[in-house]
Amino acid sequence: MDTTSRITMKRLFLTTLCLGTLLLGTQARSLTDYVNPLIGTAIKGEGGTAPFVGPPHAMTKMMPQTRENRMGTMAYVYDDTCLMGIMASHQPTVWMGDYGYVSIMPQQGERVLTLPEARALPYSHRNEHAVPHQYSVTLNSQEGKPLKALVTASSRCALIKVTFAKSSHSRIIVQGINLNPGLNDWCNDYGPRLRSLKGWVKIDPERNEIIGYNPDRQSAQLGPELKNFNGYFVIKFDRPITHYGTWTGDEIHPRSLQEYGTRMGAYAEFATPRATTVTMQVGTSFISIDQARANMEQELPGWNFNTLARTTHDQWEEKLSKIGVSGISHDDMVNFYTAMYHSYLFPREFSEGGRYYSAFDDQVHQGTSHNDFSLWDTFRALHPLMTLIEPDLTCQWITSLLQMYQQGGWLPIWPNPGYTNIMIGTHADAVIADAYMKGLRDYDTRLAYEALRKDAMVPPDGDTQRRYGDRDRWTAFQARAGASYYHSIGYVPDDRTAESLSRTLEYAYDDWCVAQLARDLGTAHDYDQLMRWSQNYRNVYNSERGFMLPRNYGGDWIDLDDHNRRGLTEGSKWTYLFCVLHDIPGMIEMMGGRDAFARMLDRNFDENHYRHDNEPGHHYIYLYNYCGQPHKCQQLVRRHTTVNYRNAPDGINGNDDCGQMSAWYIFSVMGFYPVTPGSNTYALGAPQFPQVTLRMARPMPHDLTIEARGLSPERPYVERVLVDGSELTEPFITHDALLAARHITFVMAPTP
Repeated sequence: MDTTSRITMKRLFLTTLCLGTLLLGTQARSLTDYVNPLIGTAIKGEGGTAPFVGPPHAMTKMMPQTRENRMGTMAYVYDDTCLMGIMASHQPTVWMGDYGYVSIMPQQGERVLTLPEARALPYSHRNEHAVPHQYSVTLNSQEGKPLKALVTASSRCALIKVTFAKSSHSRIIVQGINLNPGLNDWCNDYGPRLRSLKGWVKIDPERNEIIGYNPDRQSAQLGPELKNFNGYFVIKFDRPITHYGTWTGDEIHPRSLQEYGTRMGAYAEFATPRATTVTMQVGTSFISIDQARANMEQELPGWNFNTLARTTHDQWEEKLSKIGVSGISHDDMVNFYTAMYHSYLFPREFSEGGRYYSAFDDQVHQGTSHNDFSLWDTFRALHPLMTLIEPDLTCQWITSLLQMYQQGGWLPIWPNPGYTNIMIGTHADAVIADAYMKGLRDYDTRLAYEALRKDAMVPPDGDTQRRYGDRDRWTAFQARAGASYYHSIGYVPDDRTAESLSRTLEYAYDDWCVAQLARDLGTAHDYDQLMRWSQNYRNVYNSERGFMLPRNYGGDWIDLDDHNRRGLTEGSKWTYLFCVLHDIPGMIEMMGGRDAFARMLDRNFDENHYRHDNEPGHHYIYLYNYCGQPHKCQQLVRRHTTVNYRNAPDGINGNDDCGQMSAWYIFSVMGFYPVTPGSNTYALGAPQFPQVTLRMARPMPHDLTIEARGLSPERPYVERVLVDGSELTEPFITHDALLAARHITFVMAPTP
């Protein structure tokens, strides 16, 4: 298809999407207008999201700062009543750390107030507006006058407009680093960072700018030392600086041009004899100050705020239009396109002008890169979703993961931006295997197998000497901690390695994933060994108790009540009871057959053991398809797409985890779900919208329309499913069938 035809098709598709909204009785709108970045930002619900401003997968995300962030706290929380800055942030999610950040705060008043708690100003959500391409807020200044800030951003840069009221004292406070020992807690170890790190700022009044670097990584104690790591920034003003100074803590240094320290910054004052707007260009880089300037030259259209906002808006519009929905309420439109927004935030771009800094060897390389992969979460639904709508980008992400392997020696578990031992398993295995089995191979497949094979076959250094507790200070990369025991006795023993039961179950699935490549690449011996290990899940099933349970090295079992989490990762024994993704028929047989298995599933849901707010159970609803009771799956999909996703600040039930919660919702309202990434099979559920249209990229660009014929609250069940007119005989569809299809019809019914 030529370029003109593709453009014509895209315009027709967008026109169809806009016409679809007329079914709601409302005027057609931009899809981006439906995104509510405040969903998931409240303490209640613990969504762990933020109103990020910037294009899809932006390297640096601009966001309002209502509190001092750290691992466990985002910089923006809806419940807060004051704002202390506009951050150039790199924090991907609530339980990971920010790094290389900088915070910018407008201020009016005679006193220069520097620290976050001192400079914070009250605001109302009535005076706040957040969309993906722009954020605005009106604050109440120390002088009791309105102070308005407006932010838009590109991937690595931003424009910030601040409108000051008439005053003799109007300034911008820049905080270049914030190592606050008062934030120290069980998962934030400030000791090493306070001893070894210092940021730097410099004011250049002639050029009307402030430059600096920030070496802080809030998760630094969880990874190796990175002597060359810095987040560089350039902040340039469109008006002359009249007064200036630096600060450290609450000490002000008027007319000082430079500052080094652990909690410090700079300030610049401007003449505002009347209401005056000061605009800032902000450039960021992980390579150098010069590269930050180059990024500004490349990405910022001079000082034109509206042009940049429109460009970023259009980038979001192109991504959001990958899936069109129609015939639904305004709130459902908001929930859906906000889920799409959250699905397109991470992994982040990490390259700049054809180069990138690697936190895996602490060097700058040629090429492109992405970072912040929440693999323990996103292998389940986010990455499978992207294999459908972003196959080329999926291959780029895999290339980035393989670069990390080459530069650091292992595929990462949770790069932030380098190695951390946060979470368990080596789920890059699942991401790569899923893409490979779907025919996405625009990367070095032999290198990919080499990396996956090492995950599966090679225990980490000192494996039998370390327990690997959650968020332990860095000693070495844990990879598959306890693999030495897993290989020799068939499970990870609880008295030797932490989170033993969860590790055993997840390693078994990862082994199965690696085995899929081994078989396709002709390494029969590896395949046989990996498939044997993939059955190790059977060694932790206690048939007498009817649960997966941890075991000690000598073989004795450790019984657990419904709330004891010994040997488990973020869950109870119910959370991990059905956590065998790769051999569901074997699991069902092991647990007594289809009827007995279904009874345990019933108990899981009826007794409220199911936790949708965390990822290990995200496929459990769909397991009813495997034991002959798909109508229960259809009931539960309707319930959980409703109660767990709402158009409200607390509208995500559980940490979105870089798009995983949102991707589950997107799949589930469409009517199918990837229970076993790597298998090329989707389990059917029940679509929740009358019509969904996917803009598919492969095998050639085409639209796939999914229709729920007769859908209503009174007709929630699926009577039959037609794929291009042919009826499916089982509640499953293959990836190849999905790619080939043009029209899938779910005929809905009032009864199962």
